[in-house]
Amino acid sequence: MSWVEAIVLGIVQGLTEFLPVSSSAHLRITSAIFFGEDAGASFTAVTQLGTEAAVLIYFAKDIFRLAKTWIVGLWDRSVRSSLDYRMAWYVILGSIPIGLFGFLFKDQIRSAARNLWLVSTTLIVFALVLAFAEYWGRKVRTIEQFTLKDGVVMGFAQAMALIPGVSRSGGVVTAGLFLNLTRETATRYSFLLAIPAVVMSGVFSIPDVFDSSGEGLTPSGAQMVVATLIAFVLGYVSIAWLLRYVAHHTLYAFVLYRVALGSLVLCLLVSGTITAT
Repeated sequence: MSWVEAIVLGIVQGLTEFLPVSSSAHLRITSAIFFGEDAGASFTAVTQLGTEAAVLIYFAKDIFRLAKTWIVGLWDRSVRSSLDYRMAWYVILGSIPIGLFGFLFKDQIRSAARNLWLVSTTLIVFALVLAFAEYWGRKVRTIEQFTLKDGVVMGFAQAMALIPGVSRSGGVVTAGLFLNLTRETATRYSFLLAIPAVVMSGVFSIPDVFDSSGEGLTPSGAQMVVATLIAFVLGYVSIAWLLRYVAHHTLYAFVLYRVALGSLVLCLLVSGTITAT
């Protein structure tokens, strides 16, 4: 992997991880269009450690409070009815689907799921699903009304993002809107829900990303560190921006962007400008 590619992909990861546009699809498409070869699912997973570090810092107080309440609640029944204790369990239980499906379909995720015909089609299809959720969802339920059902349904929605093009945050927020949650509530939960799955995926993918016999290009240790640091900085900025944005705007702009990007990739595939694998 060249330094230019490592830096560019780090920038793309940081800018797109938390937006409902699929960072994994963007890394796959950017690699195909500008560098001619897939950087690989492992590279994506490791750079996501940078963006998840941004989440840990940005929501540090919330995460510490949830973790503390959960630990205390294991022994003290009096705190088990609190929102923080319940939310901690919702995040834990909601993380199970992506961990299970990620383990069962690891090989397919690293190969067949990265086919650009599938990625571009998924970008468009799930953009339309997001549009319908934005239109249909009543957006009246706040975090205080969050239930176990919400956490589990949104957890399965997150698992769908194992396919590049779905978008982890987009899938979770879409499910939240269908459940009539406000955009802010769905978005905040998507940040918390991502932490266990993304951190574990990134840590387990570190050996694979440096395996020259595996999938994708092989970055050096320095390139991997720089790409991850870039993703961290830009990811931190994008968190604050997205939370402000969803409080006052619909998600239709992301819908249009996804359809446009997916259509562009389909045109490039049809014309033979890029290859699907």
